Amino acid sequence: MSAAQESPVRVRTENGITTLTLNQPERRNSLSMAMLEGLSSALEKIARDDGSRVVVLASAGHVFCAGHDLGEMRDKFDSHEFQLALFQQCSKVMQQIVNLPKPVIARVAGVATAAGCQLVASCDLAVAERGSRFATPGVNIGLFCSTPMVALSRNVSRKHAMEMLLTGEMIDAETAEHIGLVNRVVEPEALDETVYNMAATIAGKSGHTLKIGKEAFYRQLEMPLADAYDYTARVMATNMTAEDAQEGISAFLDKRAPNWQHK
Repeated sequence: MSAAQESPVRVRTENGITTLTLNQPERRNSLSMAMLEGLSSALEKIARDDGSRVVVLASAGHVFCAGHDLGEMRDKFDSHEFQLALFQQCSKVMQQIVNLPKPVIARVAGVATAAGCQLVASCDLAVAERGSRFATPGVNIGLFCSTPMVALSRNVSRKHAMEMLLTGEMIDAETAEHIGLVNRVVEPEALDETVYNMAATIAGKSGHTLKIGKEAFYRQLEMPLADAYDYTARVMATNMTAEDAQEGISAFLDKRAPNWQHK
């Protein structure tokens, strides 16, 4: 099968870890409508797959994701309906990542710009190889990165987000780590080992507990302090009734490894 005929997104699950690979390196893995629809479909299936406990979002080639496909957008200059549908589809995918009941780790190799940077910011965790670069450069072409701004401003400080959005300039991986856009920066040869060791560590936890914790994390972020404590206290009390919580506590007290049932 030729590269042009291949699916824009490759999916592979092994040992509880599902790798989603953006698979159009010849198009800089841009978020065309086809790519976004492929990601959305894959995420829907993963959400229902009990055999998948952690997701790694990776890319083929030397560019992680260059954002939206500007050529496709130019071809549809006269269609407001297409432009709106494109940005709505992109927003849907980013929210699917956040709402997915499994942790998502971005494996960043190369450049992540505009909606590609948004993709990294939307993941729960991110590991970048040294030499990777990030930007929200829409301001340079007259199209402010308004939707990427949503994920970016929820991950880095307000002033760092505004600097990226207003200047459109690239930042290196070390700066991205410093401002909280990525968790770790590693040498290129250590990227896969670091990402998949992290994924394996998480996959070894109770899937039910991870689901509860991820949902609670994002919900409490938007709450006032007192409401957040009230909400999370109720979450923990409910969590205590789960089989895995009771098994985990018993295993800890009995000094043995837990036998997770993922419920």
